[in-house]
Amino acid sequence: MLDAFIIEEIKRRERHREDRERPVVELPLPLPPDRPHRRSTETDDEEKPQRGVVVIDL
Repeated sequence: MLDAFIIEEIKRRERHREDRERPVVELPLPLPPDRPHRRSTETDDEEKPQRGVVVIDL
């Protein structure tokens, strides 16, 4: 009969070997579209709508 340490080591090596031998599929993913360049912060402040919080008490 083998020691528990040896049995666990054999199991660990088998799991490790299975992980390496597992087939892998690489999907050809489309490239994301280029993002437009951000404009300066001065023009962004003028175009942003006012935002705030509205509390409705029922």
